[in-house]
Amino acid sequence: MTGPGRRSSTFTRLLRHGFTDASAAERLLDGAELSPVRNDPVLLEALGRTADPDLALHGLVRLLEAQPGASARRELLDTVIAAKPLRDRLLGVLGASAALADHLARHPRDWEALVTYEPRDLHPGVEEFERGLAEADDPVSLRVAYRRCLLSIAARDVCGTTDLAETAAELADLATATLRAALALARAAASDDAALCRLAVIAMGKCGGHELNYVSDVDVIFVGEAADGADEGKALRAATKLAAHMMRICSETTVEGSIWPVDANLRPEGRNGPLVRTLSSHLAYYQRWAKTWEFQALLKARPVAGDLELGAEYVTAVAPLVWQAAERENFVPDVQKMRRRVVENIPVAEVERELKLGPGGLRDVEFAVQLLQLVHGRADASLRSGTTLDALQALAAGGYVGRTDAVQLDAAYRFLRSMEHRIQLYRLRRTHLVPVVEGDQRRLGRSLGLRTDPVAELNREWKRHAAVVRRLHEKLFYRPLLDAVAQLPSGEARLSTQAARERLVALGYADPAAALRHLEALASGVTRKAAIQRTLLPVLLGWFADSADPDAGLLNFRKVSDALGKTPWYLRLLRDEGAAAENLARVLSAGRLAPDLLMRAPEAVALLGDGDAGGLAPRGRAHLEQEILSAVGRADSAVQGVTAARGVRRRELFRTAAADIVASYGTEAQPVEADQGALVDLVGGAVSDITAATLSGTLRAVVRDGWGDTLPTRFAIIGMGRFGGHELGYGSDADVLFVHEPREGVDEHEAGRAANAVVSEMRRLLQVPSADPPLLVDADLRPEGKSGPLVRTLKSYEAYYRRWSLGWESQALLRAEPVAGDEDLGRRFVSLIDPLRYPRAGLGDDAVREIRRLKARMEAERMPRGADPKLHTKLGPGGLSDVEWTVQLLQLRYGAEEAGLRTTRTRGALAAARACGLLSEEDAATLDEAWVLATRVRNAVMLVRGRAGDTFPSDPRELAAVGRYLGYGPGHVGDMLDDYRRTGRRARGVVDSLFYGA
Repeated sequence: MTGPGRRSSTFTRLLRHGFTDASAAERLLDGAELSPVRNDPVLLEALGRTADPDLALHGLVRLLEAQPGASARRELLDTVIAAKPLRDRLLGVLGASAALADHLARHPRDWEALVTYEPRDLHPGVEEFERGLAEADDPVSLRVAYRRCLLSIAARDVCGTTDLAETAAELADLATATLRAALALARAAASDDAALCRLAVIAMGKCGGHELNYVSDVDVIFVGEAADGADEGKALRAATKLAAHMMRICSETTVEGSIWPVDANLRPEGRNGPLVRTLSSHLAYYQRWAKTWEFQALLKARPVAGDLELGAEYVTAVAPLVWQAAERENFVPDVQKMRRRVVENIPVAEVERELKLGPGGLRDVEFAVQLLQLVHGRADASLRSGTTLDALQALAAGGYVGRTDAVQLDAAYRFLRSMEHRIQLYRLRRTHLVPVVEGDQRRLGRSLGLRTDPVAELNREWKRHAAVVRRLHEKLFYRPLLDAVAQLPSGEARLSTQAARERLVALGYADPAAALRHLEALASGVTRKAAIQRTLLPVLLGWFADSADPDAGLLNFRKVSDALGKTPWYLRLLRDEGAAAENLARVLSAGRLAPDLLMRAPEAVALLGDGDAGGLAPRGRAHLEQEILSAVGRADSAVQGVTAARGVRRRELFRTAAADIVASYGTEAQPVEADQGALVDLVGGAVSDITAATLSGTLRAVVRDGWGDTLPTRFAIIGMGRFGGHELGYGSDADVLFVHEPREGVDEHEAGRAANAVVSEMRRLLQVPSADPPLLVDADLRPEGKSGPLVRTLKSYEAYYRRWSLGWESQALLRAEPVAGDEDLGRRFVSLIDPLRYPRAGLGDDAVREIRRLKARMEAERMPRGADPKLHTKLGPGGLSDVEWTVQLLQLRYGAEEAGLRTTRTRGALAAARACGLLSEEDAATLDEAWVLATRVRNAVMLVRGRAGDTFPSDPRELAAVGRYLGYGPGHVGDMLDDYRRTGRRARGVVDSLFYGA
């Protein structure tokens, strides 16, 4: 007897053999059921080899308790101790599957199914499983027989008798036999229906691919034809009844549970289509209506039950359509849509635990393999396998996938599928989530042979294999392209030129011949540059293909590489700084503006990194002014100073555009910015700050060059319109007013001449043709418009506004804000105009009517001929003009009373109007959404086309690029336009109410 506080030797041995609850295990071993063998070392060692010794022992005790009598218990125990194959199989199953332990407890003689150990028992096929199910004569007995067969599959699996591929194939064969048995039961229950029709069951998905899970929906398609002499309509109704009954037999829950759901939603038209169609009806649908994903699904079609001759006819008939899918019109956008991992529907807490759909999951491997089969299988019949691992091997053998990549992907897929199998086996539940409980992870790790530190080893191996999949997923498409053009000996089969072109077309490249030339130029040779680019390009090509214009992305990358390829820091940046390469790919393929800015000074690519020189966050006005003024101070002339200022402007425009693109597209490190308003504010604020700093530097350069340190007159620049409102877009002019005030003792005419000379020289220097984009300075909002003087004194402005000011000028002044020059003069100008733009008495009815009349006239006169008004971002319904004039009317009427309305910013004024109750929360949100969307569209058009525009582009590729920037995937351009019209229509309703008083 063990003394107090001391552990028994049995307790210690149990811990050493892997038991986690040794006290409970000791009690079970001391129980009556195991008393004859409690000290047998064979049993303890066998339990210790299982995935979960505690679970295995508990299951064994339950099984012994369920035996019908003492002799049966003795027979079971004797066999377990004497027969090692049975011992390993039985205890292995009990230690891995609580669900199968439950089955054995309900059917205590089923353990005998594990005794047989004949050669044919090691790798059974459909015929053997059909014999195992032969005695089932109702759904309940079919379930019992199914679990008995499943028991033998699990036993071979956990003991290592079969590998992952063999286990998955056996599960598919068992499913085939089960479908046949279920259909036989359905036919027996409705023999009249069975006589009327021929019904074929086509397995799809993993069952069709001969790679089924332990618990999975079994995807099927039904094909029906009339039996000889039968009416087709009656035959199809009969076939539908049989098919539905067969599905219920497998899916419905009975006292023995269910087998698995039979899912027929892959059929034409999905759940909205008829359950059973004739072969001709199937073909008509696939020829006319089917989408790319449906042909992808048909890769795995395999006849398994019912009329196998009809099933073979079906597979033969649809096969040519499958292998022609890559030639279909929408194949490329469909592929682009499917290539994006769809994780939106996975709860955030589960994304990192998803084996199937998460990043680096099983779906990545399966999709990559299937896509390459669709692209190359039309010309190479060796690729036409429905089994993922067989297809991967064939792709490697044919040179369509690098051999090393294929080996690594094969190993990763096998490990992840093995994890999935063991997770499902435990409870026989359909799940793809890695458990979070440590005990579950321990059992899972041990079941995969990880015994030293199961939890840590499991997580390490899982993450390693998932990382392999993530790394290779995109490279899988592109690395063979480089091998085909790099002209380096590899000892492997290579893609032919035609196969390389086919793959590039399938991935969205419009000019595959040019793309191959670029790849050859980038990847050929033995230089360090070529070697690094061969490493980078597979990933870069995937990012380019994710855009609307992959060709432009690749061409631009070649240009940047040609310009910078010999500078060590450039290749080091792309190789070593994780964000830089992806940021560069996004920027180079998103349109013309950002690449054009970059090509003028390619060293700006350093901004895309995450090192000290990098960073896409816009710099503030003070920082920019300091840099520009310092550069101007070092310059020898105004020309040099303004050239330096324009260079900083170009660099900062690139920084802003790159930040906007990366936030709109999203990267692995940075998700898509959900707040579209924040992106609009970022661009508007950054471009306005850049413009103000550029004007400050230009003013300093011109004054210093002509007058030294002091101009004869104080001089200020007032931002107007979008500039004053901090809302400039990439293509916006700088709307300004120029104001001056002669210094003490200076003649007014002399001061005026100096001020005009400054303005003329500033405008000239900012528009001189050069590598930097021009900055157009527009002063048309000045008093008397183009007929009035460019520059006025503060007193002249005061006299004009007091005597001649019109209503539209007061409205324009709502956006006036000093941006450069003499700060005191700027403040006094603002004090001068405040009574005009925020009149104490508000606006009279006549003034309101005049503003409404002006807006209506502007819309009628300025709408371009032939433009779709509903898609015009400035003048269309719910466009910028609608929202801004509505907000400005509220500012003119109530700005004197409500301090919050005294702002030059549209969104700020709109928020203030909502806060003080001038419009409802809902109306404010509607107007804000419309204004933000219209502004985003204008920014997108400039980014994509490289020139400003107020309407959506007509070119399909440019339109798709605008959609991509706005978050619409391939094939959703129509949705984008519909959403824009809908948003504008809602906003126009608010404008009609608030602005027009309708």
